[in-house]
Amino acid sequence: MKKFSVFIISFIILFLAFQILSGLILTAFHTPNLPSIANDLNREISFGSASNPLLLALLTATVAYSLSQKIFRVSNTQTN
Repeated sequence: MKKFSVFIISFIILFLAFQILSGLILTAFHTPNLPSIANDLNREISFGSASNPLLLALLTATVAYSLSQKIFRVSNTQTN
C-alpha cells in the first residue's frame, strides 16, 4: 500500500505541474485576433463543458499501477 500511495502522490504532483506549465506556455504564446474581438463584444460567452480530468487520470493511474503490479508478480513467480 505504501508503494501505491507514493505512486499516486507523485502522479498528482506531476499531473498538476504539467497542467500548470502547459497552461502558462499556451497563454504566453496566444495571440488574440483583435478585429474579431471587437465584433463579438455583445455575444454570450461559453467555456465548454465542466469536466474533471484529474479524477479520470487518477482512475487510469490506479488501473495502470494495479496491472503493472499484477504482471510483475506473475513474472516474478515464473522466474523463481
